[in-house]
Amino acid sequence: MTQFLVLYRADPAAMAAMPEPTAEQTEQMTTAWGEWAAKAGSAIVDFGNPTKPASAGADASIGGYSILQADDLATLQSILDGHPHTAMGGQIEVLEITPIPGM
Repeated sequence: MTQFLVLYRADPAAMAAMPEPTAEQTEQMTTAWGEWAAKAGSAIVDFGNPTKPASAGADASIGGYSILQADDLATLQSILDGHPHTAMGGQIEVLEITPIPGM
């Protein structure tokens, strides 16, 4: 099983311009993420968390991450179909995690 680092990206200026979500919108987002997590099931190694830049030059478009596992990229893409982040207008970047030989 291959592990993948999934980065959730969004335009920082667009995100800053968005108003704070209402309680109803927050509940809808939480529900959407929960439904996606249920669909992804055992593919989720680490659900992840939101992120924010901490060092000079850090990419502010990365707003969070997950670590997922799948047999291959095609299978992972099917798991990511309908993901709530893309439904909200964000982009998802996928990186394969490659083990260090001998570790």
